[in-house]
Amino acid sequence: MDPMLLTGSGFIDAERAFDRAARGRRFSALLRRLRGRPAAGLEVFDERCLQPPRVGLAVREIPLDAIRATLEPSRATQFDSGFRPARAVRARWQRLWLAEQRGATLPPISVVPVGDAYALRDGHHRVSVARARGALTIDARVDG
Repeated sequence: MDPMLLTGSGFIDAERAFDRAARGRRFSALLRRLRGRPAAGLEVFDERCLQPPRVGLAVREIPLDAIRATLEPSRATQFDSGFRPARAVRARWQRLWLAEQRGATLPPISVVPVGDAYALRDGHHRVSVARARGALTIDARVDG
């Protein structure tokens, strides 16, 4: 996130960041409609079709751009393919933004490899906030 856009008030910064991300989602959806393309929601994978998870995996950094799908159908409507949030997730998204801004250590996300990418099991809001803050990588437990 550009430091010039920060006000010094965590709550105001979280509000502005969410509004910017949600506006980006709406703009992207409008462009897709104008071009005659279908909506770009998160792709959903059926976890039963993937390898069973292993237990006790170490945490490692993965690129945020490699996370391209979800294992939770309900989350596919809350975030678009760029992990920009829908208005319905505002409160939780802003709480995570504030926690990260205050320096809280957030738990790693959980992903499953799917080809050369990853499907997200847990951590949709954390991925969205990390992308909005301009992060390139995120800590993750990689199952499978």
